[in-house]
Amino acid sequence: MSMDDFYAIIPAGGVGTRLWPLSRKGRPKFLFDLLGQGRTMIQATFDRLASICGEDHVAVSTGVQHVDAVRRQLPGLGPDAVFAEPVPRDSTAAIALATAVLARRHGERIVVGSFAADHVIRDDGAFAMSVRQAVAAARAGYVATIGIAASRPSTAFGYIHQGPSLADRVPDAPDARLVSEFVEKPDAATAQAYLATGEYRWNAGMFVMRADVVLDCLRRYRPRLHQSVMAIAQAWDQGEEERRAAMDGHWAGIEKIAFDYSVAEPLSADGGVAVVPGGFGWDDIGDFNSAAALLPSSDRSNMKILGDSDLVECLDSAGDVVLPGSGRLVALLGVDDMVVVDTPDALLVAPRARSQEVKDMVAKLAEDGREGIL
Repeated sequence: MSMDDFYAIIPAGGVGTRLWPLSRKGRPKFLFDLLGQGRTMIQATFDRLASICGEDHVAVSTGVQHVDAVRRQLPGLGPDAVFAEPVPRDSTAAIALATAVLARRHGERIVVGSFAADHVIRDDGAFAMSVRQAVAAARAGYVATIGIAASRPSTAFGYIHQGPSLADRVPDAPDARLVSEFVEKPDAATAQAYLATGEYRWNAGMFVMRADVVLDCLRRYRPRLHQSVMAIAQAWDQGEEERRAAMDGHWAGIEKIAFDYSVAEPLSADGGVAVVPGGFGWDDIGDFNSAAALLPSSDRSNMKILGDSDLVECLDSAGDVVLPGSGRLVALLGVDDMVVVDTPDALLVAPRARSQEVKDMVAKLAEDGREGIL
């Protein structure tokens, strides 16, 4: 199946506050190699998508402060393939602006796909097969999402409730099914019940759709947001001065809302969303504990080290996650199941089981006026 009409968008936003002090406002997590594989998260995402549609069909939406770093890490990005946001307005605005500009350049019936910069995919071949089915469903007029096989009753992810098969309507997407509903992160008992039915998949926030379809959805569901984005898109390629004037006049006032809420959820109620299964192994590294689950053990005590292992010495310790980043020695004695992140200007020590609460520590630092270290 030809993919000439498919364009991939990589929204690269968010700070990753649960990964502080490694991830910062000025250098967020997608710019790091969190798995020690030699490629940062955004580089791995770009490589994966470029292998499907070509480097010239991949674009990145990111904050203006990250543009230079993104371009350094992705030299294959086209000169007009970065959509810089002066202030973050969440995923709807990021996806909508890139889609509207790409549609003006290449036609309204192109297919666009949104894939976050900070996800881990274990099987690129299986991922490509899922994307191809999602593109087929999108060409048929659906907004398609890729639902991840739920391997455990997680309370950290939203879920997709699968409906009837769409194989008869979309022959090139034999595994596609209609989405009955999107559901928020459940409690443990509800998640277990979802898993038992076999009808639910994790929502990874991957969306594939025709440009005209998604822009029409925004016109119907979020008319003010649509109007502002279209005004910016009209000026985008008219010159730097026109672009800046349009962004100054419209961007800050755009509603801050996730794509799931603005398009996916209301459209699923109208029967317009399809789900394609993703059996390629997926992870969203949201905190140090989830990062540790993907790192190999450095010794028999299940120590996880990201960085120079020569800078870590352990005695009678087990199950720790250590990120040595200051250049000094980190010595652990009798410390079990802890996170130790040592950077030149900040040191974090926390129990692995409380990794999610690092975000609360960041909020406390902000309240105390320590914005400079965030």
